Amino acid sequence: MKIILLSGNSGKRLWPLSSEARSKQFLKVLQDENGSSESMIQRIHRQIRKSYPDIEILIAASDAQSDSIRRQVGNEMEKVAEPSRRGTYPAILLSVAYLLDKKRMPEDEVIAVLPVDPYVEQDYFQKLLEMERALLDSGAQLCLLGVKPTYPSEKYGYIQGTMQTDGQYGHVAQCVEKPGLDRAKKLVAEGARWNGGVFVFRAAFAKELILKEIGEVSYDSLYRQYDSLPSISFDYEVVEKNPSAIYVAYDGEWNDLGTWNTLTEKMQKPDGGFVIRGEQCSNTHVINELEIPIVALGLRDMVVVASADGILVSDKHASSYLQPYVEQVHNRPMYEKRQWGEYKVLDFQQCRSGKENSLTKSLHIEAGRGLSCQLHHLRDEIWTIIDGTGLFLLDGKLREVRRGDVLYIPKEHKHAMASREGVDFIEVQIGTELIEEDIERFPWNWDDVL
Repeated sequence: MKIILLSGNSGKRLWPLSSEARSKQFLKVLQDENGSSESMIQRIHRQIRKSYPDIEILIAASDAQSDSIRRQVGNEMEKVAEPSRRGTYPAILLSVAYLLDKKRMPEDEVIAVLPVDPYVEQDYFQKLLEMERALLDSGAQLCLLGVKPTYPSEKYGYIQGTMQTDGQYGHVAQCVEKPGLDRAKKLVAEGARWNGGVFVFRAAFAKELILKEIGEVSYDSLYRQYDSLPSISFDYEVVEKNPSAIYVAYDGEWNDLGTWNTLTEKMQKPDGGFVIRGEQCSNTHVINELEIPIVALGLRDMVVVASADGILVSDKHASSYLQPYVEQVHNRPMYEKRQWGEYKVLDFQQCRSGKENSLTKSLHIEAGRGLSCQLHHLRDEIWTIIDGTGLFLLDGKLREVRRGDVLYIPKEHKHAMASREGVDFIEVQIGTELIEEDIERFPWNWDDVL
């Protein structure tokens, strides 16, 4: 069996910590068995490895998530980069095409597709073997995981079906995707199960879907034609149309940590960051990434979250309906972790001349890491070294830099910097258009000089 993990989107319902630049599955707000902080992707990776130490894992994610994946799980998983966000259907097809074409996986191999962000216990992963066995024994094309619902929900899909007398698996009669509340109540009363978003099938099954879309099983061709694929979920495009589907029942813990209301239920600590809490607070979580304090007094059933991207103050139940309000926020990301370290935007303003703008960042390069060699077409930059020492590259010439050094980088000049022991610096950008997309990268290997 091979496992495909779907990394998913940014999770705007967990704003302001989760954004286009920092997806929810990378937020270290959970705790592992030793009480150390971990993210959703670290948790599910740890759990998979505990059940299947040697299984091959492939993760489908956007290019923007590449650095975060490497930082949090290293090179433990191979990655397929989605050219754009088009739903789980094209993401699964691209991943299977990679396994078939690039990895030469046999067509009779069984594949399990899992979302990266459910909060589950260890027995959840044992169900994958049961799903594989049920798929092979039944002759079905597709096996789903039917989760026992704890309440009627409009956020999840439902599986209606009949379980066999031996209880090994059930035949899917109908899948209902995200019904209204009244329909959800009726489905739960009738014994329907939540669709856990886990799909188990043979590679040959997905091969036929790939052939239907592009006429050949070629990863490169599918990648090039990715934007022409239907932008739709695997549930809508495949599951609901498949007459040969079965499901395996799962009665254990399963939580979708997609909202602050559900996420805070699994957070062992009520506060994070610079928080001063009064005794009158109850059932309230406060997370503060800013360097100024938050004082919380007399709050009940609240979630307060502050980051460089914004501040959320919400009743916990109301926080589930956050997304349409976040859609009105169009600010650029103010904080981002990268493979080399992290940066935070400190200030943005128009220059007094009125002709250009300035953007100020604080950056940290971790020891032994470096920025890529790059140039910008629309801006000049001024770097001021605050702490540490580094190697600075400008137009092919290397020099050592340390605290107090000021570096001027005109537009159209190739530059980079690396650190042996960690370096902090302030970057001031000056130009007519200050955007992250104004960058052109060039080959450069810091390993040769560090």
